[in-house]
Amino acid sequence: MKTMNKKINIVLGSLLAFCLVACDDFLDLEPISQETTEVGYDNASQLEAALTGSYESFQSAEYYVWDKILFQDVRSDNHYAGGDNPEIFQVDWLTITPTNSRLFGNWSDLYNAIAKANVVLERAPLVDDPKLTEERRSQIMGEAYFLRAYHHYTLVTSWGEVPIMTAFTSSTDPDKIRPSKSSQEEVYDQIIEDLEMAIDLLPDTYGSDASVNKARATAGAANALAAKASLQRPNPNYQAALDYCVAVEKSSANYQLIDYNHLFDGNHYNNAESILEVQFTGGPEGNWGPQMHLPPSISGDSWRKFTTPSHDLIDAYTAEGDVIRRDATVLFEAVDWVDEFWGNAVGSTIPFAYKWKNASGWASSDRLHLLRLGDVILLKAEALVGLNRLGDAATEVNRIRSRVSLPDLSAADLASQATMRQAILEERRLELAQEGQRWDDLVRFGQVVSVMNNLVEIDLRTGQPFDYSMDESQIFLPIPQEELDRNPNLK
Repeated sequence: MKTMNKKINIVLGSLLAFCLVACDDFLDLEPISQETTEVGYDNASQLEAALTGSYESFQSAEYYVWDKILFQDVRSDNHYAGGDNPEIFQVDWLTITPTNSRLFGNWSDLYNAIAKANVVLERAPLVDDPKLTEERRSQIMGEAYFLRAYHHYTLVTSWGEVPIMTAFTSSTDPDKIRPSKSSQEEVYDQIIEDLEMAIDLLPDTYGSDASVNKARATAGAANALAAKASLQRPNPNYQAALDYCVAVEKSSANYQLIDYNHLFDGNHYNNAESILEVQFTGGPEGNWGPQMHLPPSISGDSWRKFTTPSHDLIDAYTAEGDVIRRDATVLFEAVDWVDEFWGNAVGSTIPFAYKWKNASGWASSDRLHLLRLGDVILLKAEALVGLNRLGDAATEVNRIRSRVSLPDLSAADLASQATMRQAILEERRLELAQEGQRWDDLVRFGQVVSVMNNLVEIDLRTGQPFDYSMDESQIFLPIPQEELDRNPNLK
């Protein structure tokens, strides 16, 4: 693991250097001065550069590169921590403390990303350049509204009550730089407001080039995120969620379900099912996440990997007879280390997270789907159940099941809203494992506490089940201690 840590330090250093170079022309990581914001974005090319810097957060922020999977899949019943990192064990064991360094790193990256979007929204109306058409100005603002909404969504689903930041500030006034938390409902209201603006301003496509249409925010992406937000908020709006899902399906972008294996084989990027994906291209713009959990036969190294699929997840695939999605998601391999859940002896065969399939020496081109149609169809089914349209909901779920050769839902599944909701929750798990969705799903369905406390995972070193002892205070992450020390308005 010393070798691994050295490699990680090299990778993170390279990523930081890349971010500093990439952002230097657009946005500094520290607050931008009044002079810079007033004179630094006065023509079309500079504004486009600022927008590019806003998208760059999806590649440089550790949350989107890897921590999203930790806090969604490892924290839930889908995966174990693996590896040997104490802070990741905290995530797995639900013992996360405010001093866990990943919290402050993620918090800072996300608010930095929002600040970038706010600069674009501030400067876009003021740029006077004949090269900037009014159509493109509107699109740029729509993209920035979407990005601001996406990062606020990540924050509210992770931390619950968080500050809302809708304006860039260069002030040193404590009242402006030490904001108070807003309620979850207020944050979701802001997210929906931004997304409605984005929907009005964004096109369905930017032309025929999929590498552009899947890399940039579109009306389809804004509608998809609005559907998620409408369901995730404390008081779900089922009709709004349904309307947003239908808008995605009616988009002239013509989103379609594709072969499930093609979603994750590394050869079908920017496909018809993809709505928005991070454009890792390898090399200096590569994804280092796959190296962290792919098996030795693929990664080319022998240290103990992270994000180990759980017995409970494998059992769920087995119980459903879901061979296609299991094999696209998990790969079993014998290892030269001891795994406390899969084999308390060297040489045991254990499962590896496998939706990313190419390590490429810390510079993979494997991508994480930020939004895809399969997710939206299951959100649509969820909204229909909320409206008590169970038959219509089952039709949507069966679309997802049929493409992986599973039978339609049973009569027992359709018996009530409760049974249909459970069927959808289970379907989402099998469909979206290792895509950073599970914890939010359990929270939204009101089952996160009961699922974690009823989870039976035997530590083979002791022969005893691990006791999560979860309560509702652990649903959201603690605010980072460094931020609490800096801002006394965050209680």
